[in-house]
Amino acid sequence: MEIKAVQPFEPLTTETLPAGERWAAQVKWDGVRMLTYHDGGTSSRLINRKGNERTLQYPEFTDSRPYCRAQSFILDGEMMSIENNKPSFHAIMKRDSLRKADEIRFAADRIAVSYMIFDLLYCNGEWVTNRPLEERQRLLEQIIVPGERVQLCQNYPDAEQLFEVMRQNHWEGVVCKDLDSTYAVGGKDKRWQKKKFFRDLYAAVGGVTYRDGIVNALLLGLYDEAGKFLYIGHAGAGKFTVQDWRFLTAEAERLKIPNRPFHNVPARLKGAAWMLPSLTVKVEYLEWTSGWTLRHPVLQSLAGVSPEQCTVEQI
Repeated sequence: MEIKAVQPFEPLTTETLPAGERWAAQVKWDGVRMLTYHDGGTSSRLINRKGNERTLQYPEFTDSRPYCRAQSFILDGEMMSIENNKPSFHAIMKRDSLRKADEIRFAADRIAVSYMIFDLLYCNGEWVTNRPLEERQRLLEQIIVPGERVQLCQNYPDAEQLFEVMRQNHWEGVVCKDLDSTYAVGGKDKRWQKKKFFRDLYAAVGGVTYRDGIVNALLLGLYDEAGKFLYIGHAGAGKFTVQDWRFLTAEAERLKIPNRPFHNVPARLKGAAWMLPSLTVKVEYLEWTSGWTLRHPVLQSLAGVSPEQCTVEQI
């Protein structure tokens, strides 16, 4: 029987980390949320938090026999890749964004990926989502065989101490989980809480500016509840490579439109060229300004999400 894909449980953002013996803190990996499905067949399926198939992108994890003893299961975790001695969303997207088989095979050899597993939804023909997290973690310890590329996320008792270690090492942040919490499929509540040093979101690109004929900055937007595309700022700094900017230059020409797609008027109009909001990016930022634009936005990576997912609900 094929197990249908589900939406994972999401944490709420917090400024005050919870404390107490029934709370466990875990490292927040700057990666791609990934659920692994195995119905007892010869291979597993990998599906991201938005329900998009990613099995081809991570071929080293499709044979689950070396790392999982269960006959059928749904694992919840994060695919992550290390760059400059820390997890990097930019690095993992070099794998996640690939679509061609030959590119994936080449990337699998040069971009090492680890699967950090932190939850279990289904095990040996039974849903375990109604069991407390502490019990689900014990089940994971029984069925997961840790190795070079597969690890169980470790619990830490002191969230503030872990957060300070993450800050000192410039990692993303922490997630705190109630050990008594059941797993709410498609849910999002304070039984899981996250705190990050920087905020991030997915945005759609509605325009660009140029320098010497090459795109050098992106005009970004989000969709509101009424479907209006709202300008939220422009960004040029970040982790994009020369190849990324050349790609964006070609895409800006391909997606060029005569009129601005934003409902509101962007603060940066001089030299702007408009484009259909088809491309999406992940942006890290410090905070929102009083005019509802991003303060100190930093481009992290081209994103694999659809423009429809770039909404104000992320805030």
